[in-house]
Amino acid sequence: MDDAVLRAIAKWPNVPHAYGWLSLDCRGNWLLKGERITNPAVTAFIGRNYTHDDQGRWFFQNGPQRVFVALASTPYIYSTETTTGRLSFVTHTGLTARRIESVLADECGRLLVVTEYGVGLLDDRELVRMSPKLLEEDGTPVDETHFSDWLTGGGAYAPRVDLDGTTRPLERVDSSRLAFRFGFVRNPRPAPGEPEC
Repeated sequence: MDDAVLRAIAKWPNVPHAYGWLSLDCRGNWLLKGERITNPAVTAFIGRNYTHDDQGRWFFQNGPQRVFVALASTPYIYSTETTTGRLSFVTHTGLTARRIESVLADECGRLLVVTEYGVGLLDDRELVRMSPKLLEEDGTPVDETHFSDWLTGGGAYAPRVDLDGTTRPLERVDSSRLAFRFGFVRNPRPAPGEPEC
């Protein structure tokens, strides 16, 4: 967190939390009351001060105030970049992942990545880059019919994903179970009697 934010927390420790103002969409855009925030300085400030509490509620620490974030999907949205010939995943807040723990696909064919930062939906604009990396068990390009059947729970099919020469299993996940499985709250709400802004 920014030093100015930490100083504000120390100076005003009891500022009511804000709910229902800020959200994160499936492409990593911050929305204030449904309107996209486009100012790069503001989005960078939010990203630097974005974290979560021990209940799995994600928030932006705005000076002394926590502004809880409603998540359209996951706490992070990943994009890809290729540096020095290697594919890497970058969070919507600008953090480059060093460790890929798993790659998942939900019932709609959306890809998710789990890194040291946590789970994140892959921005749908990245699917063009990632599609050729989806493979059959024998290493050939994935068959769309097999893949579609697998997404809906059919068969013992086991697609793989190629991450720069290292292949690993692609795991199927139910999008309705993501928050429970990865311990985050999609739409934080105040506790009964809690003051809020």
